[in-house]
Order: sequence, then structure tokens, then C-alpha cells
Amino acid sequence: MLTDKIALVTGASRGIGLAIAERLAKDGAKVVLTGRNVSALEQLARRIGGTAIAADLGDRSSVAALLGAIPLEVGRIDILVNNAGIAGSAPYDRTDDATWDSMMEVNVRAPFALARALVPNMVKNGWGRVINVASNAGRSGYAYTSAYCASKHALVGLTRALAAELARTPVTVNAVCPGWVKTEMSAEAVRRIADKTKRSMKEAEDELAKMSPQRRLLEANEVAHLCAMLCAEDARGIHGQSIVVDGGQVMA
Repeated sequence: MLTDKIALVTGASRGIGLAIAERLAKDGAKVVLTGRNVSALEQLARRIGGTAIAADLGDRSSVAALLGAIPLEVGRIDILVNNAGIAGSAPYDRTDDATWDSMMEVNVRAPFALARALVPNMVKNGWGRVINVASNAGRSGYAYTSAYCASKHALVGLTRALAAELARTPVTVNAVCPGWVKTEMSAEAVRRIADKTKRSMKEAEDELAKMSPQRRLLEANEVAHLCAMLCAEDARGIHGQSIVVDGGQVMA
């Protein structure tokens, strides 16, 4: 389905990003993998026939270096998957400026910078897809995650604004909004819950699972499936949407 397409997946060394990279490669795309874990990126690149370019999206000079390397390494990008993100939790009155700024830098500013640099060539080349991996926290509010929720709401807003601006071009822009997914990030959340509540790891994970009407955590390949679907030619009418995949937790 994606033969001759080149995709950039950020945060590709683990979790959802890794699953997306594997799925797009399976569908025929050449995948450019970026993230901070160089060895993990290189191993994945060898396995799926992709290209690894290390970058820290919280560092603007690193983002600039990534954008400079892309034309030299692969020439162009047809599919941009802004998956990299950081999370954290704290009461709003104990959320410091550094936490707020880092969330906004990685979760919002970096996706904007990559889209600003890469989308014009997609328009020029006559085809493109931008997929922003947000969260159902970008569609709802959760206690003790003010910075994270704000950043994911901002990413959904960015998606809608870009979609409005690009509607008459051959580029689609959408956001994917997962709930809790079985990844290293959710495992860290489970550990925090267990430590604070003195529950077992299984009990802590069950608390997260209860947030979904399906009473389960998602698998990363479920999110990857949605991303791949949005890349299909027949999905060109899906534009400016924030699609929730969380077992029915957020329905509005």
C-alpha cells in the first residue's frame, strides 16, 4: 500500500512509535526512525530496512540537525508521524515552569517545527500525510496532569489548524488519541501508582485498565493499525480529525 513512500516516525525506538514504524514498513514504506536511543534505533533500522537518525526533540538544535540530515539521507518525507512525547504527573500547584516548558517543547513545538519544514514539499510533490499522536488527554481533562493535558490539547488544536489551512492540498492532517497503551510509559505509571498506593503492580495496572469500558490496556499495534489506515489513499477524506482509540472511554 505504501510502496515508494518515505515515512518519518519520531520516538521510534520503543512503544507506540516502534509499532508504527514496523507497521508502515510492513505496508511497504521506507521508514526514517528518530529518537534518542541510538542503539535501539539502529537495531530497528536493520530489522525493517529503515534509516536511523538520532535526535532529541526537546533540543531545537537537534531538531534542526535532523531536518538537515533528511534531504541527505532519504531526499524527502511523504508521511510525518509525530509520535514522540513526554508525560508526567503532579498537582497543578506543584507543576514547575521547567516541566511545563519541556512538555510544550516536545509535545507541541517539535511537531509544529517538523510539519513547518516538511509539509511544503508534500504539497509540492502532490501527496502527504501528517499524523500527530496525541492522547485522549487531548480530548478530556485528567487530574494531576495539567501540563500533559494542555500539551495534548494544543497538539489537537494544531492538527485542526493545519488541516484547515491545508484542506485544498493533497496533504491530510489528523491526530490519533490513544488511551492507556501497554508500553514502557504506561509501565512507569503503573510503578508510580504502586509506590504511592502500596498496591501490587497487578492491582495498579488494573486501576488503569478500569478507565476503559473494555477494562483493558490497548496494544501498541492497535494504534499502529489506525495510523496505517490514515495513510491509505482511500483515507484522503479523513482530514482534521482527532480519532480516539481507547476502548470507548472518551466518546464525545
